[in-house]
Amino acid sequence: MFVRKFTLRDFRSWDAIALEPGPGVTLFVGPNGHGKTNLLEALGYLSALSSHRVSTDAPLIRAGATQAQIGAVVVNDGRELAIDLEINDGRANRARMNGSPLRRPREILGVLRSVLFAPEDLSMVRGDPGDRRRYLDELLCSRLPRMAAVKADYEKVLRQRSALLKTAGGALRRGTRSTDGASALATLDVWDGHLAAHGAELLAGRLRLVAELGPHVASSYRDIAPESRPASIRYRSSLGDSMPPELVDPDHSWIRDDVELLEASFLNELAVSRQREIERGVCLVGPHRDDLELHLGDQPAKGFASHGESWSFALSLRLAAFALLRADGADPVLMLDDVFAELDRTRRTALAAVAADAEQVLITAAVAEDVPAELDARRFGIEAVSTAAGRISRVV
Repeated sequence: MFVRKFTLRDFRSWDAIALEPGPGVTLFVGPNGHGKTNLLEALGYLSALSSHRVSTDAPLIRAGATQAQIGAVVVNDGRELAIDLEINDGRANRARMNGSPLRRPREILGVLRSVLFAPEDLSMVRGDPGDRRRYLDELLCSRLPRMAAVKADYEKVLRQRSALLKTAGGALRRGTRSTDGASALATLDVWDGHLAAHGAELLAGRLRLVAELGPHVASSYRDIAPESRPASIRYRSSLGDSMPPELVDPDHSWIRDDVELLEASFLNELAVSRQREIERGVCLVGPHRDDLELHLGDQPAKGFASHGESWSFALSLRLAAFALLRADGADPVLMLDDVFAELDRTRRTALAAVAADAEQVLITAAVAEDVPAELDARRFGIEAVSTAAGRISRVV
């Protein structure tokens, strides 16, 4: 898979650009703050419908504009697909495929598969569980685009149920002792059912993914840091003791992905946690409370890994994602955002070996010499200039 052409309009610092990177290695070189990362961020957004740098869309639209546009022509096994996305300020985003409007932007998921490694990835090791959940969900939706709808449904129900816990807290605490309490409890029962149904499907998808991903993480980490302790990953579910023994293997390393049993376990844990949830006014059970545990030897990576080990683990997570997507039948586009400068010789060599074998690699660097010489790259210079409309980026 590779991007034959991509275009931007009013995205971040770019007013308009059209590039044809083609297969192989393409290097974007320029000083920090001149717009290199914005190019990879745009393609990453087309791939995942989210940015690796910000959680909202507003910063993606160039100052003074009301809409940003991203377009790409993606070639996969000789077949071309054109996808276009409009990011709107204050309105729903819109997408087209081969010029035809789509009902929802998420229908373009899976057309462009990519793996982006960036300095922000260190947060997957050192940051909050949300960073690791996001890593799993983006990879899951890239492999199985229908899971984007499952995730969206789960998040919608979660918002509704959370609002009920907050706004009807008093009535819920009164319970069947009052008409309002009985009504609120009945409504909560309905939302519990929806939350368990969607949550069990999302959880099953994550569990399957982690089971497949684990060996690739261990292998990638071993290649990057052969002298370090072995790396492993494990999914930690908020279902806790409600998980029946038949769903867990003897050493508790992996949980089976039986959706019906997971849904029953989910409902049981919601019942166990109901009073605590009512008292606190928040949802305490579900995939939104889960974590991907990262271990080096017998210790958690977070808090115990050195700086170099943390970088190695972050890199191994991305390389594992690349290997898993490749195993599905087509190389994803590999994007490396100014990371070679952060890596020592061993890690540079390991990353360069993967990049040299990928169908398409897009790299940004402030200094061209940071990129290993064996990556024979087509090079674009990037600079920022000041205009009456503000600071914009251009190719030189």
